[in-house]
Order: sequence, then C-alpha cells, then structure tokens
Amino acid sequence: MSPVRVGRAGSLEESLLATGFPYRRTPEDLGFDIRPLLYFLGRARGIRRAGSAALDLCHVACGRLDGFWEEHLRPWDMAAGVLIVQEAGGIVLGWGKMPWSTDSSGVVAAAPGIMKEMLAGIP
Repeated sequence: MSPVRVGRAGSLEESLLATGFPYRRTPEDLGFDIRPLLYFLGRARGIRRAGSAALDLCHVACGRLDGFWEEHLRPWDMAAGVLIVQEAGGIVLGWGKMPWSTDSSGVVAAAPGIMKEMLAGIP
C-alpha cells in the first residue's frame, strides 16, 4: 500500500474542487455561500458536493480532489480530515485565512500548487 499524496494541480483551471452548504441557510441569507461559489465556478475545472466535509478532505489528501472549502462546520467535521490532508502534503487553513484549529468555523484545504488561488476566493 502506498502513502496518500495530494494532487499536483498548478492552477484552478486544472482543478476539481468540492464544497458544502450549511443546513441552517435560508433563502434570504445565501451571500456567504454565493461569493466563493461564483469565484470558483468561473475558474475551476469543476466543483462537487458530496455532503461530508470529512470525506471531501480525505479526497483532497489522496488527490481525487485538488481543493475543498466550507464555512459553518464543527470541529468533528474537520479534525481528522485536516490531519490527513496535512500528512499527505496539503495545506490547510481555517476560515478567514487563519491557521486551522478546533476553534475554526470552517476550512480551506488544497494541494500546494493552488492554495494561493483558493485563498483569493475566500472572504
């Protein structure tokens, strides 16, 4: 068995990304989801939504996805996946572009070659 490694994408144009949407959203308050989504829709090769932040983070770690972002998560949604991405050579930051911690309200995880572009789309 080989160790998992993040993908080698060098730009968003060649990247497959994933995100999620919080259950507590309302039709009147979609702004926090729409801005990043519009940014990535216009730049990435594709965007997926599986419904599990932990699974999406593992997919980043093994190179099936090149990046993942989501806000309004709980620590148990992110903690294990964050560690796996980091161990696989990926970069992980908390929402707001701060170092990730269990106090983070969300996560941005990516292969090193696209993290700068990912952060440009995150408020």
